[in-house]
Order: sequence, then C-alpha cells, then structure tokens
Amino acid sequence: MSIYDIQSPQQLLSGNPYPGRGIILGMTPDGTKAVAAYFIMGRSENSRNRVFVEKDGEVFTEPFDASRVEDPSLIIYAAVRQLGSRLIVTNGNQTDTVYEGLQKGLSFSEALESRCFEPDPPNFTPRISGMITFGEGAFTYQMSILKSADAEGTACNRFTYAYAPLPGLGHFLHTYVTDGSPIPTFQGEPERMYMDDSIDDFTDDLWNSLNAANRISLYVRYTDLKSGKTESRMVNKNG
Repeated sequence: MSIYDIQSPQQLLSGNPYPGRGIILGMTPDGTKAVAAYFIMGRSENSRNRVFVEKDGEVFTEPFDASRVEDPSLIIYAAVRQLGSRLIVTNGNQTDTVYEGLQKGLSFSEALESRCFEPDPPNFTPRISGMITFGEGAFTYQMSILKSADAEGTACNRFTYAYAPLPGLGHFLHTYVTDGSPIPTFQGEPERMYMDDSIDDFTDDLWNSLNAANRISLYVRYTDLKSGKTESRMVNKNG
C-alpha cells in the first residue's frame, strides 16, 4: 500500500478493537468545507463513564454518572475550543494549553512544548492534538503527537505535522495501534482517510466502524469555508 493511498473509515477502523482516542482533520471532496472529528473509546469503567457535551460551540467530556467517577484527572477536559480563526481539538487538557499559548503569541507546537505524554504507566498514552487555522475562504491544519521515547517513560518525543488541505483527504491520528497490555502506542505519520461531503454519512461511517464494545463518544464538525457556518453531529453511547 502506497503512503498516498486514502482509505475509508471502515478500512482504517473496522476490526480494530481499540485505536483509543482519535482526531481526524481534512476537507470535503467538493472542497467547500473543513472537517474536524474527535472520538473517544474506553476499556475501564472509569473511562466508559463519559459523554460529550457541547456548550457555546465548545465540546467537553463529562461524567455520565458522577457518582461513579474514580479519577477525573485524565478523562474530564475540554476537547474542542475555538480562538478566533483557530479551532483546537485534542485528547486531553492540553486543549487549554494550546488555547492559552495562542493567546500569549505562541505557535501550536510552541504551546505544546510544556506538555508530554500522559502519566499513566505502563501505557504512557500519547497526547494527540490538532488545529485548523481558517483564512479567506481557505484553511490549513496541523497535528501533533507527544509520546514516550521508551517503555519506561524517561523522555518525550514530539512530532508535528502541517498540511495543506486537499479535497476528499483527511488525516487521522489516534493514540494506540490496537488493544494490548501495555497498549501499543501509535506509530508513524497520521493516516490518510477519505472524507465525505455529507456530515451525516461521515458521522455514521465513523461511529459504525468503531468497536461497539469500546466506543464511547464521537463529535464531528463541518465548517463552510465561504460563509463560516458550522454544522456538527454528536453521538454518545451513554444516554
């Protein structure tokens, strides 16, 4: 398979029990909309006890049943925030780190220099982040993964990718290769995923491709490049 091959959500996700959390950024085939998607999965009761909630255009993870929360530190956070012309999507509280860094004049990658992978040995879950920067009827996007340099978590390796959008192409970054013990960390560049002009079809394809036992929540946002109008879809397994 060529590095330039574009695969469907089903090809990239079906049969994989645990890709973990995932970010997809890209452009619709007709070239008129920017696409951003984020999903979470969970194996433990603590991780599965979550829903996405949208408030004033921002997306947060919240407990489904607050009485069952064991440790909120790595599972409750703002996942999607917007600052001016920039849309930030991450798998943890580094959403706020990027947001606050941009306010101080830092770049996307500079803001993330203060963070590293999650402190959850033996997995040392990567922190994955994405940002869309909108311009005059156009956009660019960046993605980042911060992951452990070794099995002991002694150092953090940092990778940032910058993309010029192409119609029909999205890039998909997720935390894990698949299930395991410890869970194997994502390797290589973000994968190339085919986008869809229909937000409903794309949302359905993503959700139905995720493992039914482990999927928790999915959020998809399309932004019209001409008008700036946004359209979003949210799916929560709980509730």
